Amino acid sequence: MANTAQAKKRVRQSEKARARNASQRSAMRTAVKKLLRTIEGGDKSAMQVVFIETSSALDRAARKGLIHKNKAARLKSRLSARIKAVAA
Repeated sequence: MANTAQAKKRVRQSEKARARNASQRSAMRTAVKKLLRTIEGGDKSAMQVVFIETSSALDRAARKGLIHKNKAARLKSRLSARIKAVAA
């Protein structure tokens, strides 16, 4: 357990950051799942709208350091490929 005032403060800060990160990670994953459900539905116009929202959520997560920027790019690429496969 933390003994110094500095260590106690770091515990408080890290707990706050952990909660914030968990919330943002959950929102990002929810956005991806929403897009996957939309792709299964097959509505092309809805897919494009939801894809823009999802790519924005992924970029936001990468910008905040929640995920690596290459992971965001990889996920966007894979989701885009799924959309193109359904559209074709």
